[in-house]
Amino acid sequence: MSLRLFVSRDAGAIAVGADEVALALEQAAAGRGIAVEIARTGSRGMYWLEPLVEVATPQGRIAFGPVTEADVPSLLDALANNTPHLLRLGATDQLPWLKRQTRLTFARCGVIDPRSLDDYRAHGGYKGLERALPLGSDAILNEVTASGLRGRGGAGFPTGIKWKTVTQAKADRKFIVCNADEGDSGTFADRMIMEGDPFLVIEGMTIAGITVGATKGYIYIRSEYPHAVEAMNAAIQTAKRGGYLGDKIGGSIHSFDLEVRVGAGAYVCGEETSLLESLEGRRGIVRAKPPLPAHHGLFGKPTVINNVLSFAAVPFILAEGANAYADFGMGRSRGTMPIQLAGNIRYGGLYETAFGVTLGELVDDIGGGTFTGRPVRAVQVGGPLGAYFPRALFDTPFDYEAFAARDGLIGHGGIVVFDDSVDMRRQARFAMEFCAVESCGKCTPCRIGSTRGVETIEKIINGERVSENLALVEDLCNTMKFGSLCALGGFTPYPVLSALKHFREDFIPAPTTLQAAE
Repeated sequence: MSLRLFVSRDAGAIAVGADEVALALEQAAAGRGIAVEIARTGSRGMYWLEPLVEVATPQGRIAFGPVTEADVPSLLDALANNTPHLLRLGATDQLPWLKRQTRLTFARCGVIDPRSLDDYRAHGGYKGLERALPLGSDAILNEVTASGLRGRGGAGFPTGIKWKTVTQAKADRKFIVCNADEGDSGTFADRMIMEGDPFLVIEGMTIAGITVGATKGYIYIRSEYPHAVEAMNAAIQTAKRGGYLGDKIGGSIHSFDLEVRVGAGAYVCGEETSLLESLEGRRGIVRAKPPLPAHHGLFGKPTVINNVLSFAAVPFILAEGANAYADFGMGRSRGTMPIQLAGNIRYGGLYETAFGVTLGELVDDIGGGTFTGRPVRAVQVGGPLGAYFPRALFDTPFDYEAFAARDGLIGHGGIVVFDDSVDMRRQARFAMEFCAVESCGKCTPCRIGSTRGVETIEKIINGERVSENLALVEDLCNTMKFGSLCALGGFTPYPVLSALKHFREDFIPAPTTLQAAE
C-alpha cells in the first residue's frame, strides 16, 4: 500500500515536535514496507492539535492529532489496517474550528506545499496577477479601493488611497515594501502566511508594483522568524524561475523583483518610517511626518508600505472581484480578518472570519474560555499597545470603528486572554516598561514619559500616595498620547488607561481592618 501524509513545517508545529513526527513516520513506514509520501505544509492554525497529521483519502483528508513520536507505530498500523485510532479527529474540513471560518487569505495555508509553485497554481494561485496584468493601473486601483481593504498592520488606513497616492507621485523610481516585522504579543499571522503560503505575499506585492509603477520590492522580516526568512527566499527564487518575478512577468511589459531583508528585532521598526531607516542601513528611528513615505519613502522615493496580510488579501480581490471581498464584513470594515487567539486560552490559534463577530464569541465560544478553567477577567486586543477589555465589553463587534468607540484598537488582530488571577497594576506597569525598553528615543514623551510611568506605577503598587500618583499617571498618558512622534508612545496609554478605567479596584488599596471599624 502507499500513503500520502501531510505534516506541518510551520515554526509553531516544529516547536512541539513536527519534524520528529515526520521523520518517525518515514522510518516506521520503511520498516513496514509501506510506501509513504510526506508533504510538509503550513499550519491549519489549530495549534492545540499540533503536530497534526493528515492522510489523503478518496473522501478527502482525515486528521489525527496531536501526534507524538510514540504514537507513530500505532497510527501507521491503524492506517494500514483501516482500523480506528484514538487520535482520529475526522475529516479535516469538517472540524468545527475550520468549518466555521471564512478563509480567504488563509485558504491554502496548511493545504499546499509552500515550496511548490505548481501546488500554489493548482489551488488558484496567480489568478489575481493574471487578471491584473491586462487590466492596467487605474482598473486595479478601482478594484482595490472598491473592495474596502484597509491596512491589516494596525492603523486600518484604506489601501486603495495609499496606492493611488504613490501611483500619482512623480519619480524615476518607486518601491514596494512589505512590513513583516510582526512584533505584537499574541500575533503570528504574518509568520504563518509567509511559512505556509509565501507565493501569496509575492503575488500581492507584484500586483502592487504593477499598479504604482514600482519595479523593486523588499520584504522586511524580523530576525526571530528564521523559518519565514527561509520560506520567502525559497519562494522568491522559485517564482523567478517560473517567470513570476523579474523581467517581463508572464510575458507582459512589466518587471518586478523582490528581496528579503532581515531586521534585528526592534519593535519600533514595525513603524513604517523606522522600518525605512533600518532598510537603508541606519538605526531604526522614527522620522517626522510629513513627508509621508508615499511621497518620500525608501531612498527618498515614493513607497508603498503595507503589512503582510494587506498584500496577502490583494490576490483574492483581483481574482474574484472587489464585490466578492466587500460582501464580507460590516460598516467600513470589509472583508475578513485573521484573528489570533493566544494567552490563557483553551483553543489557541488562528481564526479567519468576516468582521462583525463579537469579542465574546471569539473568546468564549471559538476560543473555549481559559486554559486554566478559571473565569476570563481581561482580554487585550491589538498587541502590547492594545486596550484591556473586561467581560462587560465582550459584546463589542470585531470592527475598527466599534473598537475605537470604546477606546480600543484591533491592531494586527491579536487577542491575549487573562483569567481572574491577573494583577492589572502589573499589566499597566508592563505596558510602560515595554515602551521604555523599545522606544527609539527620538521624542521626549515616549523616551522619558514611559520611564516615569514605570516609576509612578511602582509607587502605586507599593501604596505610596496612590490618589496623587494615579492622577499623575493619567496626566502622563495624555502627554504621551498627544505628544509622541509615533504609535509606540502614542498608543502605550491605551493599555494603561483601560486598566485604570475598567479594573480600578486593582489600583486602590483595600481598607485596613482599623479603617473598616472606624
